[in-house]
Amino acid sequence: MPETVRPDGARIHYEVRGTGFPVLLIGPGEIPGQCDTERAAFTETADALAGQFQVITVDARHQGSSTGPAEPFCYGRTAADLLAVLDELGVERAHVAASGAGTAQAWRLVQDAPERIASVVAHAPVGLAEGNTLGDFLATFDEPMRLVRAEGIDGVIEEAARGGGFAVRPGAGPYARGLEGSPEFREEVRTLRRERYIVRVVRFRDGVWPQGSAYFSVPEESMAQFPAPLLVLPGDSTLAPAALAKRLAADVPGARLLDGAADTADRRTETLASVVSFLLETTAR
Repeated sequence: MPETVRPDGARIHYEVRGTGFPVLLIGPGEIPGQCDTERAAFTETADALAGQFQVITVDARHQGSSTGPAEPFCYGRTAADLLAVLDELGVERAHVAASGAGTAQAWRLVQDAPERIASVVAHAPVGLAEGNTLGDFLATFDEPMRLVRAEGIDGVIEEAARGGGFAVRPGAGPYARGLEGSPEFREEVRTLRRERYIVRVVRFRDGVWPQGSAYFSVPEESMAQFPAPLLVLPGDSTLAPAALAKRLAADVPGARLLDGAADTADRRTETLASVVSFLLETTAR
């Protein structure tokens, strides 16, 4: 799997499939609390698009095969990582298809580089809306803090060694992949000791789910000037409620909203066809 090396030493792995106009896929990642259907839909979308587009998938820092320093999460930094991958591939402009927590990354990418984005497909967008609170999002990081208090750093490292990443083993924390695969990274985290590690986790959590905006990564008012065509596929979970998708479609001028049943198993083929049609239409603009 190819990779791009960032100035701070992070190694960002990516994969390219198919030919045609580029589509950058931003998956739900390994944040706990997201539905398995969101992850399955993302995989199906990647497979479906590869027949007509150049599909680019990227492992974010501390996810999949990508690595990085044990630092807090930062939307600006993840957007820069994604742009670095596009630069390495010589891609000047791309569609973005994002799912779950990946939609928050998509909003920041569009804000930081609007001229690079042809359109956005947002599947199960996460955010604050009727039926959830910021506490629901922050709670996705409770288990790594509980485990380190109970079993120390070595307990976290042992949990990470069992594999599966943060989503599968929440106690292993947001640095689970690095702890699992890199002896050097394990030693870096081990030197933090318990309380400093907890501080790192809290800062990482607050970077992913900051206060101040229903959309987390960008100001709410910025959506009124969203510069790209947008197709929204509603979610149906605590972190990705249908109410948030409806608000998003209302906030972004000209956004299209599929109905809430579009993500059911019996409608999946029809939904994928709608996504492909939208991307083909906006490619021509």
